Amino acid sequence: MHKKKTALLLLVVGLSSLCFSQESKIYTYPQKDYDDALTLYNEKQYQAAQAIFERVQNTTEDLETEANSAYYAANAAVRLNQLGADKLMENFVRDYPTSSKRNSAFIDVADYYFENGKYPYAIKWYGKVDQSSMSYKEKERFNFQMGYSLFSAKKSKEAERYLSRVSNSETYGSQAKYYLGYIAYQQDDYEGANERFDQIQDQEVLNDKLSYYQADMNFKLGRFEDAIVLAKAQLPKSDRKEVSELNKIIGESYFNLEQYANAIPYLEEYKGKRGRWSNTDYYLLGYCYYKMEDYANAIGQFNKIIDGNNEVSQNAYYHLAECYLKLDKKQEALNAFRNASTMEFVPEIQEDAFLNYSRLSYEIGNPYELVPVVLNSYLKTYPNSTYKDEVQELLVDSYLTSKDFEGALDLLENNSGYASKETYQKVAFYRGVEVFMEAKYAEANALFDKSLKNAPNAYFKGRARFWKAESLYLLNDYAAALENYKTFKSYSSADSTAEFEDIDYNLAYTSFKLKEYENAISFFKSFLLISKDSEKKNDANVRLGDCYFVSSKYWPAIESYDKVISSGSSEKDYAAFQKALSYGFIDRNSTKLEELNNFNAAYPRSGLRDDVLFEMGNSYIKDNQETSGLESYDQLIQQFPMSSLVPQALLRQGLVHYNANRNEEALGKFKTVVRDFPQTQEAVQAVATAKLIYVDMGNVNEYAAWVEGLDFVEVTDSELDNASFESAQKQQQEGKTEAAIKAYEGYIQNFPSGMHRIDANFNLAQLYFTKEERLKALPRYKVVAQGGASEYSEQALTRVCEIYVTEKNYAEALPFLVELENTANISQNKTFAQSNLMKGYYEQKEYDLTITYANKVLQNASIDDRIKSDAQIMIARSAIATNNESAAHEAYKEVLSIASGSLAAEALFYKAYFERKEGSIEASNTSVQRLARDYSSYKEWGGKGLVIMAKNFNDLDDAYQATYILESVISNFSDFPAIVTEAKEELAIIKNKEAERNSSIQPEGN
Repeated sequence: MHKKKTALLLLVVGLSSLCFSQESKIYTYPQKDYDDALTLYNEKQYQAAQAIFERVQNTTEDLETEANSAYYAANAAVRLNQLGADKLMENFVRDYPTSSKRNSAFIDVADYYFENGKYPYAIKWYGKVDQSSMSYKEKERFNFQMGYSLFSAKKSKEAERYLSRVSNSETYGSQAKYYLGYIAYQQDDYEGANERFDQIQDQEVLNDKLSYYQADMNFKLGRFEDAIVLAKAQLPKSDRKEVSELNKIIGESYFNLEQYANAIPYLEEYKGKRGRWSNTDYYLLGYCYYKMEDYANAIGQFNKIIDGNNEVSQNAYYHLAECYLKLDKKQEALNAFRNASTMEFVPEIQEDAFLNYSRLSYEIGNPYELVPVVLNSYLKTYPNSTYKDEVQELLVDSYLTSKDFEGALDLLENNSGYASKETYQKVAFYRGVEVFMEAKYAEANALFDKSLKNAPNAYFKGRARFWKAESLYLLNDYAAALENYKTFKSYSSADSTAEFEDIDYNLAYTSFKLKEYENAISFFKSFLLISKDSEKKNDANVRLGDCYFVSSKYWPAIESYDKVISSGSSEKDYAAFQKALSYGFIDRNSTKLEELNNFNAAYPRSGLRDDVLFEMGNSYIKDNQETSGLESYDQLIQQFPMSSLVPQALLRQGLVHYNANRNEEALGKFKTVVRDFPQTQEAVQAVATAKLIYVDMGNVNEYAAWVEGLDFVEVTDSELDNASFESAQKQQQEGKTEAAIKAYEGYIQNFPSGMHRIDANFNLAQLYFTKEERLKALPRYKVVAQGGASEYSEQALTRVCEIYVTEKNYAEALPFLVELENTANISQNKTFAQSNLMKGYYEQKEYDLTITYANKVLQNASIDDRIKSDAQIMIARSAIATNNESAAHEAYKEVLSIASGSLAAEALFYKAYFERKEGSIEASNTSVQRLARDYSSYKEWGGKGLVIMAKNFNDLDDAYQATYILESVISNFSDFPAIVTEAKEELAIIKNKEAERNSSIQPEGN
């Protein structure tokens, strides 16, 4: 008690006799306020009651009233949830330790918090209660409410202690047993929970609270029939959320009883946690459909299982793969088997999935990794598999079907027991052809030798011999090529090969190159008797005519050229020109002139018009029609200033003037040749003839002054020049390649402007080219190509272009290609120039010029499919680059119909791309599957195709396939960052969408 209040009490007692008459006034009024406040408190008007209690507490002289007022004021603060209410109650306990309401204070506040569901607060205040002063009933109530508060606060162990004290209570027993049972249920002690639940007598508790948990516990205890009965009984009495969970219990119980048909309707009614299913939920329903052989619906559930990495997911992916196979969706099955094979939860499933993944990879192709890699990996992972022999066979064959002949050859050379000699023979042959197509002729030749050393199969022996001859031909080793062509023809199996059809054609050409014209004539004639290829027949007639021509058999030559002229050959102009020349050699000069004069009208776009004018000039001069001859030369010089014949025409004009004693006119022409074409043989001849004129005119000093400024007119030892060149030539003829190279290099160094400069550079270039030292050959070919007209100039120019193109150096190649297009006499060389100008302009992003040249190429009816596909691909790529997709679509269709290799892969990708744009999703996927199967080595196009396939599957609501494919792209295509970036963006979109319905999926970015 406060000292002030104690003093006041003594004063009141001491003066009691004096103040008796005022007793009613002093004591009755505060008591009335207290009573009024108590009435308001009991009526739950806590705010008003609190204010009066606080006033009474501060004014009353009665200690009990003061203590009670403090008690009720603090209680009202608690009920009003006022800040500091706890402190007021603690102050009451401290200030009035002897108050009879001390224990009641703790209980009342605790009960208040209990009744309002504030169990942590209730626990705090129940903890202050002195139980010793409680009655039996009060203790029961206290123990139950303290136990329940602890239960609600998830303090199960402490709750058990209090609830156990009232488990046999008449009032609280059933509820206590329920909560004790529920605690056991939460702790997975289902036996203990059942024991508690079985003791409950209160029917209301049984009806309202118990059936769901009993159903769930029976399910978890494996008592599936009991769980079904209890859950079905509870269904009509449950709320929406509980109905969903009960359906899950019933469905899963039927599932575990293998009553899959019964399980399906209940599993379908499950709504998930917060409206979302988990991977396990999808698996259960999917497996039921699978067991009922409803594979489409099974796929619809299994394919929603994304990001799974546990035993359930492994099972799901394996069964998903089986469902896909049942519906003949092999690409989808491949993905699912692959996924299951990477998980180690069930080793038996992993191994079987890997085997099926390997088989399917072989059967339909694999877009993620090369099929041989897959099969080899299986053999390494399961070396003792009962399927070892089968997989080894598939491995070898997979190299062949995937056209990875390099890998196959490496495998067989390191594992001789994997396949027969015949298989090795085939692999070496196909690898040789592959290398040949890359223009690596020496390497190809070596591979064909490998094939021929292991040659049990006569068919492939013949083919290898033929292609060896082809390689030698392109290495300029015509003698060895001829020998091998003849050997091929002698094989009894040769006539069963596709190559046999052209053998006489090849023999003829090789003989032609060796200048064995009689043999060439015989082979060309044999070929013409049996061939049905009109283009090659036309070409054979051209070359047959050339053989007769160089053999001075001009009438047979004319007959051959006439056959070409009457055909649709692209070389009609050449044949017409040669025919005209032939008339000149049989003294039919007038007929020759007539043919030449008709030429320009018949072939206005021919590249031989400069040659025609030159020959017209020669023929007119021969026919003593000097004026017409000079005019023809003038036409050539004016109309074709870049022609290699211009220096010859000028020289001929000079000679005509010289022979007519028009020395000044002759000197003018000769000096023009020397000035404009100083590095040509014509310039040398012009100087020599001019010397004669100056001597005749007696102006030798003038001649000396003129030639002093000419660097190519040196006073040299011509015999030494000739000897040096002939020595090098002899080394070459004897097959001493290195000695010949050294000798030619010495000649060029010692006689940079020598008489044989062009021949020496050309021969040296050819030797380097045969050795495949192309960059060493290049400057020598350039000397010849830029050295004026010669018999080698067109071939050298073609080689310069070829070397730059092979090095992908289009910037340097373009001017040479333009020159080759403008000057080539051989149609194949013109086509080569045009096709590579097309590619060069594409590299320079000159798309209009690319398309122009592509169309030029396509106008040539004699080109093969490889060149046609190159032209179409250039049109298609240029159209894509300029956003002309309709033109690209049409061009890629043409490419796909004729192309092979990387171009076919590219065209197939765009086929899938355009099919997707048109809404043909299944067709688009089929195209991507074909891309994976037939062109697996072209990874960039495969990766781009997979992204399209993933988008297609997303459109088909197959989230599993879409996400799996994209994740595989991200993992396996790191060499192509743009593809990986697109895959990541698409994957994030799909996962965020799927996370809205599947709780097992983590949204991207979270």
